[in-house]
Amino acid sequence: MNGRTLIVALIGAIIGGAVGIFGFIYFVGGDGTASQPISAPTLDVNALPTLNPTQSFNAVTQVAQLNSQVSDLQATIDALSAATTPIPVEAATEEAQAATEEAAVEATEILTEATEAVAAAANTEAERTLYRIDSANSEAKFVLQEDLRGSRIDVIGTTNEVAGDIIIDFANPAASQIGTIRINARTLSTDEEMRNRAIRSRILQSASDEHEFIEFVPTAITGLPDSINVGDTHNFEITGNLTLVGQTREVTFSAEATLASDSQLNGTATTTINYTEWGIAIPSAPGVANVTPEVTLSIDFAAVQTES
Repeated sequence: MNGRTLIVALIGAIIGGAVGIFGFIYFVGGDGTASQPISAPTLDVNALPTLNPTQSFNAVTQVAQLNSQVSDLQATIDALSAATTPIPVEAATEEAQAATEEAAVEATEILTEATEAVAAAANTEAERTLYRIDSANSEAKFVLQEDLRGSRIDVIGTTNEVAGDIIIDFANPAASQIGTIRINARTLSTDEEMRNRAIRSRILQSASDEHEFIEFVPTAITGLPDSINVGDTHNFEITGNLTLVGQTREVTFSAEATLASDSQLNGTATTTINYTEWGIAIPSAPGVANVTPEVTLSIDFAAVQTES
């Protein structure tokens, strides 16, 4: 085989390999059609929120203190019972009366606190409103940078296949809730179809049913206001667990929301992640270089009031 033939053979092999790779990406990537209508786990507006960590700690501390007081009282009773010198009847009576009065006062305080808690819970339940993300008027988006054929560009992928529930507690905004936010990664679309298919087949692997959805499960909301009124815009943070390609990491979104009307809540939430922390890699492609590992994720949403 002469040199020219060898070169032609090598070029043919390279072309054949490239065609094979692109063929794999094209066919495995699919056409981006969702397997089912987008939905997310729903919240129950009638279910009162559980204690937050601080409230739980305080409750446990109070119970421990009461148990300690009971133990001390029992020890005192045992000591009095075992005393070799009888306590004068008058003194014993006065001590018993004082203890009884103290117990009565404490019982009254506990009963009052319980009554107030029940009233607050009833009021909270009445003031809780459920809003559900309207996918037709919402959008999930990612943005990163790459060199494409020598030019630095922003790669933007979007989808309106996003769902989730939000409960606003007007009596106690700090007790408001955000449910699981679900995005159909298979439907994310950029300005190039081959890139879309690469995302579905190699990067997010969303062409497979196992990785079709991205999920964000909130665990804490900080910075909520003392009151929420129609027309007001509020900034806060949402911390939670973000799952991509089967890997879960904690992230915090910076959020802004406006109660546009009694029946509609509008907002946006944004964060920046390093996708390599989720084990995601960008495959080599002709003309593509210097893809940034940082990617901005955002959700612009409109949520409408619903009963359930």
